[in-house]
Amino acid sequence: MLSIAERHKFILDSLKKNGFVKVNDIALKLDVTPATIRNDLKSLEAKKLLYRTHGSASPINPITVDREVEVKEKFHIEEKKQIAIEACKLIEDNDSIIIGSGSTVYTLAEQIPSNLKLTVVTTSPKISILLYKSPNIDVVQLGGTIRKNSLSVIGDYTNLFFNDVTCSKLFLGVDGIDLEYGVTNSNMEEAILNKRMIDSSLRTIILSDSSKFGRRGFGRVCSLDKIDVIITDSGIPAEMAKAIEDIGIELIIV
Repeated sequence: MLSIAERHKFILDSLKKNGFVKVNDIALKLDVTPATIRNDLKSLEAKKLLYRTHGSASPINPITVDREVEVKEKFHIEEKKQIAIEACKLIEDNDSIIIGSGSTVYTLAEQIPSNLKLTVVTTSPKISILLYKSPNIDVVQLGGTIRKNSLSVIGDYTNLFFNDVTCSKLFLGVDGIDLEYGVTNSNMEEAILNKRMIDSSLRTIILSDSSKFGRRGFGRVCSLDKIDVIITDSGIPAEMAKAIEDIGIELIIV
């Protein structure tokens, strides 16, 4: 039987490799009771080496903070650019697409080729200003109340727009992707709006750097089975990547 130190090392090594651990899985592998592993996780959390959740643990705080978009723009800059370049390959001439709000999807808007003939629906005034000069792109800027943290519009008027449209693709930025809880946003009103976008789109494409995996925002958008494609960077843990593909989601790693 492994010592406490050996169990702790196994748990931390598994976290580093997989991005998360489940109590029952670790107990089975180490041939100990789930109660033993829960006590191990409690001890490791007290040392600030992990964060416990229901039946599992992660190496980072799983709860996201609602940060201003100007702050988000300063993180993972190169990863977001590569994700955006890959996402552009999914846009076809004469597409009608929805682009949500956030730093990653704004980077996507920067990468859209000017020769494509498109209709772009967006909640982001910044994206509208960026794209409106393109002669081949018709921009539909949604109305509503501007939420300062995300610089995007929200509210009942914004939601009503999606009652009467169908778009070919939705490009969505998120604050959290959790295998059990699904896709989340740090703001409830934006999460509700994201649901409406998904319902109005034939294909939903998530753009997310790998830091968002294993995390949860305040507002739940949808379960993972509602998502068609996720584009992320190579920092995604291997076990999480496999679990996402097992769901049937097309996972593109740049």
